[in-house]
Amino acid sequence: MDIKITAKNIKLTPAIKQFINARVSKIENFLDNIVSAQVIISVEKKINQKAEIILYTGAKSTINASATATDLYKAIDSAAVKAETQVKKLKNKAKSHKTAKKAVKDADINPFTEVMLPQNDVKFSVIKQVEVAPMNPEDAAYEMERLGYSFWMFLDEDSKQINLIFKRLDGTYGLIKPIKKK
Repeated sequence: MDIKITAKNIKLTPAIKQFINARVSKIENFLDNIVSAQVIISVEKKINQKAEIILYTGAKSTINASATATDLYKAIDSAAVKAETQVKKLKNKAKSHKTAKKAVKDADINPFTEVMLPQNDVKFSVIKQVEVAPMNPEDAAYEMERLGYSFWMFLDEDSKQINLIFKRLDGTYGLIKPIKKK
C-alpha cells in the first residue's frame, strides 16, 4: 500500500513518519484491496493536533477518518481506529452481500416470483390530496422535474384517465396507463 503523508503547520519527523506508516499498515490486515492511503497531520491553534486518514480501495470506495487530540500520536491512533471500524463495516457489508447472493443462487429461487403482501396494519404517515390537471405526458414530465419529484400523477388530456409518470434509474421516463380488467 502506498502511503502519502502531508504535514501542515508541523515538521514531519522520521519518528512521526514511522509511526504513521506502522499504524496505517495495520489497517491493511482487515481489507486486502486498499490501493493507497493519504494521511494529513496538522496543528490547529497550537493546541489541537489533527490527523486525517483517507483510504482508497480497489472497489473505488473511499474511507475517510479524522480525529483531533492534544497529542499528535493520540490523534493518529484515534483516526486509525475510526478507519479500522469503517473498513470492518465495509468488509462485513461485502461479505453479507456475497452470502445473500450465494444463498439465493444455492436455493435457485427467482426473487421476482415471490410477492410480499403488506400486513394488515399498514400505516400512512402522510395523506396528500392533489388537484389533478389535464395535461399530456410531456407536460407531466416537465412538471415532475420542476418540482423535483420522482413520479407525477396527472389526468391525460386525450383519454381523460389518471396516468402516472415516473423517472427510471437509467434517466428515462416510465408511463403507467390504466386499462380495464377483463
